[in-house]
Amino acid sequence: MHCCQKSANSISESNFSGNGSSPYFAKLQNEDFSMELDSENLRPGSEASVTDANAVREVSSKVEVVTESETSVEKGRTENRFPLLVFLVGILASARRGFERLAFSEWLNWWPFWRQEKRLERLISEADASPNDAAKQSALLAELNKHSPESVIRRFQQRDHAVDSKGVAEYLRALVVTNAIAEYLPDEGSGKPSSLPALLQELKQRAAGNMDELFLTPGISEKQPLHVIMVDPKASNRSTRLVQELISTILFTIVVGLMWVMGAAALQKYVGSLGGIGTSGVGSSSSYAPKELNKEIMPEKNVKTFKDVKGCDDAKQELEEVVEYVKNPEKFTRLAGKLPKGILLTGAPGTGKTLLAKAIAGEAGVPFFYRAGSEFEEMFVGVGARRVRSLFQAAKKKAPCIIFIDEINAIGSTRKQWEGHTKKTLHQLLVEMDGFEHNEGIILMAATNLPDILDPALTRPGRFDRHIVVPSPDMQGRQEILELYLQDKPLADDVDAKALARGTPGFNGADLANLVNIAAIKAAVEGVEKLTAAQLEFAKDRIIMGTERKTMFISEESKKLTAYHESGHAIVAFNTDGAHPIHKVTIIPRGSTLGMVTQLPSNDETSISKKQLLARLDVCMGGRVAEELIFGQKHITTRASNDLHSATELAQYMVMTCAMSGTIGPVYIKERPGSEMQSRIDGEVIKILREAYYRVKALLKKHEKALHALANALLEYETLSAEDIRHILLPYREGRFSEQQQAEEFALT
Repeated sequence: MHCCQKSANSISESNFSGNGSSPYFAKLQNEDFSMELDSENLRPGSEASVTDANAVREVSSKVEVVTESETSVEKGRTENRFPLLVFLVGILASARRGFERLAFSEWLNWWPFWRQEKRLERLISEADASPNDAAKQSALLAELNKHSPESVIRRFQQRDHAVDSKGVAEYLRALVVTNAIAEYLPDEGSGKPSSLPALLQELKQRAAGNMDELFLTPGISEKQPLHVIMVDPKASNRSTRLVQELISTILFTIVVGLMWVMGAAALQKYVGSLGGIGTSGVGSSSSYAPKELNKEIMPEKNVKTFKDVKGCDDAKQELEEVVEYVKNPEKFTRLAGKLPKGILLTGAPGTGKTLLAKAIAGEAGVPFFYRAGSEFEEMFVGVGARRVRSLFQAAKKKAPCIIFIDEINAIGSTRKQWEGHTKKTLHQLLVEMDGFEHNEGIILMAATNLPDILDPALTRPGRFDRHIVVPSPDMQGRQEILELYLQDKPLADDVDAKALARGTPGFNGADLANLVNIAAIKAAVEGVEKLTAAQLEFAKDRIIMGTERKTMFISEESKKLTAYHESGHAIVAFNTDGAHPIHKVTIIPRGSTLGMVTQLPSNDETSISKKQLLARLDVCMGGRVAEELIFGQKHITTRASNDLHSATELAQYMVMTCAMSGTIGPVYIKERPGSEMQSRIDGEVIKILREAYYRVKALLKKHEKALHALANALLEYETLSAEDIRHILLPYREGRFSEQQQAEEFALT
C-alpha cells in the first residue's frame, strides 16, 4: 500500500507541475511509465526548451539584422524617416512576445496533447480487441491512471478483461489517488467494520486469473455498496475540449472574415457613390449612377416629347431653340451665334418644369442627366463638390447631352458665412459652368420655385443667362391637359373637358392629373365601365374641399350652428358685388372643418381690385355675424376664428402692401415698421374690419328670411350645389318671395 501511495503521488506531481510545459514530451521507456523521465525532460534546461529559446533568439537576431540593414540603406534620409523607423521597431518589439507565445508556446502545448490522445486511442483499441491479453489491459490502465484515475476504477470493475499484477497495482493506485480506498476502511463512529481484507483477497484472486468468481460486484451487500461518482467531462476528456475550442476558433474566424468582407463591400460601394456619377463597370451601383435618358434604351419610361407637354405653349416655343441647337449646332455657329450656357425654369410646383426638360431631351434624342439638388450634399464635407465634378465629366463623355438639376435652390441659394459645405458645392458648380465651352453640346438646365433666393453669381449672364417662367395653365391650357389625361380612358357622354377646365381655376398640371386619377379610382370602386362627370366632380370636390367624414358624430345643436354659419357666408357671397361665385356649400365635415363654402372665380384672374378684396372681407365676416344674429352675442362660437384670421391678414395686405388706405396713403410698408407707423397701421386695419362687420350685419338683417331658408335646406340636404343655392336665394334677392307668399295665402282663403 505504501508503494501504491508513493506511485500515485509521483503521478500527481508529474501531471500538475512544470513551468508552463507539458509532461508528454517524455518518451516512456517501460510499461510502468516512470515519471522520472518526464521530470527530466521538463526541466528549464531541457532540449525542447533550449530549441525554443534558440528559435526565439534567431527570430530576434533576424529582426535586428533587417532593422540594421534598412537603417544603413536609408542613412541619407535618416532625419525624415527616423520617427517612422522608431515606430515600426516599437511595434515589432511589442508584438514579439505575443507572437512567440502564439507561435511556440500555444502550439507546443497543444502538440503533446494531440500525441497523447492518439496514443490513448491506440491503447484502447488494442485492449478492446484483446480482452484476454492482460499485458495490453495493464498498459491501458497505466496510461489512463496518468490522466483519469476514475476511468481506471470503472474499467477495472467491469470484470470483462484479463488482469495481472500490474493491472491490480494500477487499480490500487487509482483508489489511493481518488481517495476511494476510504470506503473500505473501518468507521469508528458508525461501527462499520473494515472491508479492506476482503478487497485484498478478491484482488489476489483476480490477479491469479480467476475470472469466474464474483469480483467487486457493487450493490450485492452492505460491504459492497454501489458508489456513484460524477465525472467532469472536461476534466476526463481533454480531446473533446480541444476539438470544441478548435471549432469555436474556426467559427469566430469565419464570422470575423464575413464581417470584414461585408464592411469592405459597403466601403467600396460608398466610395463609388462619391465619384461614381456616370461611371459603369464592376463595383458601380445603379442607385448612384446617373439617370440617363436615351430613346433607344428606355423609350417608354423616360423619354417625353413636346406632344406630352400641355398648357405652357410660350415656354415650349422658347425651348424649341435649344432643341434646334442640339440637333443642328452648325446652324448657329456659322453666324457666330452662341446658345445660352444655362436655362433656369421657374414657376410654382406642379407646372411641368421637369417635364419640359425631359421633353427637350426626347425631342433632341440626346442623353438626359437628372440630379436633384439635395442629392449632392451628404454628411461629409466635400462630397457635393466631387459629385458636381463627376456629373460634368460624365456629361462631357456623352455630349451632346442635357444636364438637369431639379430644385437647384438646395445648393444654389445665397451663400451664408456659416454654410461652408454648401458654398463649396456652389463654387464647384460655378467653376464647371464657366469651364466647358459653348460648342461642346452640353446644356445645363435647372428648375426652382424659389428664384428669389438663388445666388446672384449663379443667375448672372454667362451662367444661367436665360430664365423661363412656367406659369399655371389658363383655361385653354387646362382643357388641353385634361384631354391629354382623359384620352386613354373610356368616357361617358356627359364628360365635358371644357366645362371641367372652366370649373378648375388655379389648378396646375399636377392637380389635374391627380383629379383624373382620383376619378378613375372612384369609377373602379363603383364598378362602372366608363368615367362619368359625377366621378370627375367628386374628384374635384375632394381636392378643393377635402375628404368627407360622414361617420363623425355631430349633435343637432352643433349641426344647426354650422348650418347658419355657412349660410351667412353663402348669403353674403351671393349678394355682394365682386365676390366669387359659389361652387358648393356643405355642412358635412371635410378635413379639419365642420363645414365650408367653396367659391371659384368665373375666369382666370391676373389682378385683384379693391372691390374684390372688400368683398372677400365681407364673406369672411358672414359666419360670425350670422351666429350673432340668430343665437345672440353670448352664444357665438370659436368656429369663426379662422375667418377672422384670414380677414385680418387680408386687411393688413391691403394697407401695407397694396396701399389701399386713404389715411396712410400710397406707401409700401416693410414687415417691421416703426412703432408710430405700426400704430397707424393697426388703427387702419381695425377700421376696415369694423366697416366690413357693419356692412355684413346690415345685409344679413335685410335677408334674414333667406338665411333661415338656406340653413333649413342645409340641415335637410347637407350639401347644396350652385344651382340649388341660386334656386333658394334668387327669389329673396329679387323681392318675389313676399308676392308669391301672399298669393298662396289668398288662394288658401
